[in-house]
Amino acid sequence: MPEHKEARKESEVFKELEDLCLSPGYVHAIAYFCFRDNTIRYADEVKPEDVLQQFSIGRLVRTEISTLIGMACKKDIDDTLPSLNLMQEYISKTDSLLQELHQSMMPPLKELFNLNKVGDDSFNPFNSGAVLRESIFYGGESAYHFQYRDLSKEKYRKDNDWLIENKGYSLEQAMSVISSIQTLQNDKINDVFARLIEKNPNEWTFLEAYTFSLEEIINKSELDMEVAKKVIGSFVSPVGQEDFTSLDNFNPINAYPIIELQDNRYLLFQNYSLVEALYETPFFWFNSDEVYRNIAMRHRGEFTEEFSSTRLKRVFGERRVFQNVDIFDDKNNKAGEIDVLVVFANRAIVLQAKSKKLTIAARKGNDLVLKDDFKKAVQDAYDQALVCSNYLTNSSYKVVDRKGNEIAISREFKEIYPFCVVSDHYPALSFQARQLLEQKPTDVIKPAFVMDVFFLDVATEMLKSPLHFLSYVNRRTMYGDKILSTHELTILSYHLKQNLWMDGEYTMMQLGDDICADLDLAMLARRDGIPGSATPDGILTKYEGTHFDRLVKDIELRDHSATLDFGFMLLTLSGDTVEMINDGISKLLELGRKDGKHHDLTLGISEDSSGLTIHCNDDSDAEAAKRLDRHCELRKYEQKANQWFGVCIGSKSKRLRFGVNKDFKWEQSNEMDEVTKDLPKPQSLKGKNKVNFQTVNRKSKKIGRNENCPCGSGKKYKKCCLR
Repeated sequence: MPEHKEARKESEVFKELEDLCLSPGYVHAIAYFCFRDNTIRYADEVKPEDVLQQFSIGRLVRTEISTLIGMACKKDIDDTLPSLNLMQEYISKTDSLLQELHQSMMPPLKELFNLNKVGDDSFNPFNSGAVLRESIFYGGESAYHFQYRDLSKEKYRKDNDWLIENKGYSLEQAMSVISSIQTLQNDKINDVFARLIEKNPNEWTFLEAYTFSLEEIINKSELDMEVAKKVIGSFVSPVGQEDFTSLDNFNPINAYPIIELQDNRYLLFQNYSLVEALYETPFFWFNSDEVYRNIAMRHRGEFTEEFSSTRLKRVFGERRVFQNVDIFDDKNNKAGEIDVLVVFANRAIVLQAKSKKLTIAARKGNDLVLKDDFKKAVQDAYDQALVCSNYLTNSSYKVVDRKGNEIAISREFKEIYPFCVVSDHYPALSFQARQLLEQKPTDVIKPAFVMDVFFLDVATEMLKSPLHFLSYVNRRTMYGDKILSTHELTILSYHLKQNLWMDGEYTMMQLGDDICADLDLAMLARRDGIPGSATPDGILTKYEGTHFDRLVKDIELRDHSATLDFGFMLLTLSGDTVEMINDGISKLLELGRKDGKHHDLTLGISEDSSGLTIHCNDDSDAEAAKRLDRHCELRKYEQKANQWFGVCIGSKSKRLRFGVNKDFKWEQSNEMDEVTKDLPKPQSLKGKNKVNFQTVNRKSKKIGRNENCPCGSGKKYKKCCLR
């Protein structure tokens, strides 16, 4: 029987990996990993299956590749081309050691599941620093590479003068050089790959694709040589950094990813690291300038607020988004501040922004430091949002905009969503929020939505309508503890494809990272111009141009609380139900076009034990509204529902005229029992996708012309529905 091999310590595995990275010609193995795991290969157009390559189980994540590069840079680069056999040995050994390193990071099961603490409700093994440390290293990236590139323009716009004076180049010039490097490397990767077929396997290498010269960058960017050299020099990694002795130590290659070779030649393995450095590293430059430090910090905070406000205006429009809102009590004392407030009908978003980074000590798994960092980055933001949300529900508190003008809004909120937004990459943010955030939700104030600016950017890009955006926020916060995913982008991608919805019988949903392929492709197409689908097939495409789609858009235009609730209900419906609504509205319009009379349809919505009545006519608003209101009241009672929706659609315009929402607890009434006893049953949605309009001809008790109309309008039958 073979002897059991005892697991090695993390430090032992790290040292062996370091020795491997310092081997002659090892940089060629790194170049291979970068090509294998960081490039998307496609023909004429990128398909979701092409992007799925990035989610292979054997793929190295960028933090792992950065670790290899950081180790290789502890000495001068040796770019001797290894033999084919030695190259394969480097690759196989690296994969093996990285897998072992990952396993060595995980604490033993006996520490995770302490039998002495079984039954202790306060014990949570997943909020320990040891567990969070693993998710922090392997949790993946917060942003797409183009977000780091593009958001840097907004983040450092106010610091441009400092860059010119202290670095010798403007932000625009830095962007030009970095974009030129990306374009050049994309071209080189294609060229190198195409030429491999002409070479002997012993000569195969991808290293050339990741090298560039100063002259090449000057030609691409059309900048002065000195300016281009200063930009590149700002991100050159120092050689011989002996402090990088564990995964948690500061790895210089992350902040300074360019490696300087000889004769004005350079090596950049991961363009992603360069744009991330552009977004992150200037913070350290500013921080080392005692005179400018506080100014830069103020600019950083302003960026987060302004960016969040701008992106939310993308969805809700200028008049519904307010930045830097102050709240005063009845004695005119300042009680709170809201960084960004969104008000849409009876819904609100209270957004608090923070610019706190995760420190090196926290990354090492120090429980106290990790929780302190989280408190400053997220918990404080939530606590502030919670206090301000409570003030919003109390009309004795005055809400004032940045110019000192009181904001005239209704304070009868049905839902308020606290948003906690951080400005930088905060590793494993969703996982940490799940384990560490202490919340106090109420019936009105919903659980927090914790995110970074990058996710907010994507969410407002893909969900550009208020109804779609708020509907997603509602379900994402409602299912907060029921969805397991390493990243918020994965959950959003699932929603765009499948409509995020969980029946009561399900208590947990786990989503794999590969679900994000469709969203990744859409964002690449929108922001980087690659040939591919800019919108995932799903909720945004399936019903485009239908009656259902027009209903949703009309609801948003009206910005009315009753119809907004109806819109939320619509967006939770199954595909079969949506098809039935589309079919029903088509039939109503057809009947109205033929006889010019009032027609209606009532559906029992099984998904949430409520119902819907659709009226189609061109009667006066007063007459049509009174009839719809009474009809919904009767239908709600007859179905013993706590909520019932009603909408009126113009038979000529084919658009939504108005809506009602009967939202109150059902109570028995003798009078209502009598009035509703002969009402025909509503259409059932189970097992159907077509409306049976034969129900309109159902026989019932004969009503005299001078009797009250059974619809409950209060009019005589001859002057109401008999027409």
